[in-house]
Amino acid sequence: MFARNAAAQIITKAGTLFGALFLVGVLLAAIPAHKPQASQTSAAQESQSSETNSNSMPGMDMNDQHSAEAGAMHDMSSGHDAHSLHMHMTAPRPQSPGDVQRANEIVTQLRSGIEKYKDYHVALDDGFTIFMPNIPQPEYHFTSHKNGFLEAFNFDASRPTSLLYKKTAGGYELVGAMYTMPKRATEDQLNARVPLSIASWHLHTNLCLPPRYQMRSADFTKFGLKGSIATQDACDAAGGRFQPSIFGWMVHLYPYEDSLDKIFTMHHHMD
Repeated sequence: MFARNAAAQIITKAGTLFGALFLVGVLLAAIPAHKPQASQTSAAQESQSSETNSNSMPGMDMNDQHSAEAGAMHDMSSGHDAHSLHMHMTAPRPQSPGDVQRANEIVTQLRSGIEKYKDYHVALDDGFTIFMPNIPQPEYHFTSHKNGFLEAFNFDASRPTSLLYKKTAGGYELVGAMYTMPKRATEDQLNARVPLSIASWHLHTNLCLPPRYQMRSADFTKFGLKGSIATQDACDAAGGRFQPSIFGWMVHLYPYEDSLDKIFTMHHHMD
């Protein structure tokens, strides 16, 4: 009898453990662009040794994080349209009944949700981290990886993945926010969150990274998000590492502007 009870307890505990592991696996798989970190080359480890969480964005593979910085950061913060080889935009849709109302509701909820973050110290205290703070940018992304994780499951207009700030003499001024979706999301799913008749979501695509050992001497007129290489074959021929897409879907909002066309735009209307 004792042996039978002991066996039953072991089976119960084992079942609980396997169930927990399965749940963790499901959650990890739902994170945008999650990839296991099982194997990394020594060169990749060396290139990442000085990086911190403040240098990562939702959906970006950590293996190529350092390699992509030079081209990606400048492209993200200015001049998307100039590099259409590496940018996929959602197609505008005809306006459906209720789109404008829904867009206005998103703006109202966003303003309310991020009001406290006009003090950027509050954002830092709440777990937002600055993406590459030491690189001069027209706009700085303060990213919450927790919010990015949650956005893979459901949409809350008051809970953006990133806050957008411009640098000032005294710190940072809040100008906008960014929502994200996993890169596997369909345009119908994006439209269900922010209407495609009002806003354009974008995805960074067709990136050819140079070999890791050439990062310091690479020709970035060919490599990176500003480079001329935009196909797998051309990247292979150049000895590069091709990424069909990096990060995930993104859409910017500038809720303190005075019209929907200025609020739901790719770039902030700088003074």
